[in-house]
Amino acid sequence: MTESSTHPLVSVVIPHYAGTEILSECLTSLKNCSYPNLEIIVVDNASPDDSVYFIKSNFQNVILIQSEYNRGFAGGCNFGAQHAKGKYLLILNNDTIHNPDWIDPLVKMMESNPKISAVQPKILNYDNRDYFDYAGACGGFMDKYCFPFAQGRIFNTVEKDNGQYDDPCKIFWASGTAFLTQKSTFDTLGGFDETLFAHMEEIDYHWKSQMLGNEIWVEPASVIFHKGAVTLPVSSPQKTYLNYRNSMILLLTNYPIGTSFYLFLPRFFMECISLIKEILTFKWGHALAILKSWMWIMGHLRLLMKRRNFLTNNNIITPDFIFKKSIVKKYFIERKKKYFAL
Repeated sequence: MTESSTHPLVSVVIPHYAGTEILSECLTSLKNCSYPNLEIIVVDNASPDDSVYFIKSNFQNVILIQSEYNRGFAGGCNFGAQHAKGKYLLILNNDTIHNPDWIDPLVKMMESNPKISAVQPKILNYDNRDYFDYAGACGGFMDKYCFPFAQGRIFNTVEKDNGQYDDPCKIFWASGTAFLTQKSTFDTLGGFDETLFAHMEEIDYHWKSQMLGNEIWVEPASVIFHKGAVTLPVSSPQKTYLNYRNSMILLLTNYPIGTSFYLFLPRFFMECISLIKEILTFKWGHALAILKSWMWIMGHLRLLMKRRNFLTNNNIITPDFIFKKSIVKKYFIERKKKYFAL
């Protein structure tokens, strides 16, 4: 594994927590990749099963990094990146499989423009392969209230892939399911913010990268398939908690202070409506998760101010790819269910 002008070394970083079957499928798929210069790093987040023994016994070519505790997705990726030697990091979920030639187009795009700090493949659903996957689809965007959506997926509406988003384009965020990024950019930004633990840490990372003048792209010629919600199911209140908390963290810390205050009240109002909906549908766990996210925000104001140091310590550029309207209004009131309808 050496650097070359045509095929720079790519370090694949896979955080893992339990589930040898899904990891085996992912690593077997990577074995069949055509890209000739890879190192594969699996970070085991203190799995309670026999994952470590399984990897050592069946995938000797994999660099296994063992954590003494569960660092989450963000911390696991950061821990793995510390051991990576590649020019590029390929952040990858363990519940993915891939077309054999999927890495080549990503590298080619990165090499074509030094301003590109990250590029995402087209992500299709593992079980319904004619459809986009919920987590990232064909490139992510975000409205001004920090609600994410994607080409091919808005809230719970997932589109069929008819080639409607097959042109490479700039996006706001690349999915943590799979994206290639400059290791130098990852190191400059200090990797993912481990406070976020899991969910939206990639949006935070790409947002900050754009503040430094970089661009994020999607390359649909690269295709992978994602199972999704294996480690943390959609029905989990913990997922609700992390999504609400982390989204609010971004709103309060990645905007100029005046913008954060301006957007906070309407965003909080929308969360109140969500809370009422969860209560009326007897989803007590999810209602409690929303309340818990509010309590975390109120209890960590000092940490939020510390996160804002990124804005004051850098000559930042305001990203121009934030959707200026409310995706909640577009989707639920105007009934715009698909990206191309926006």
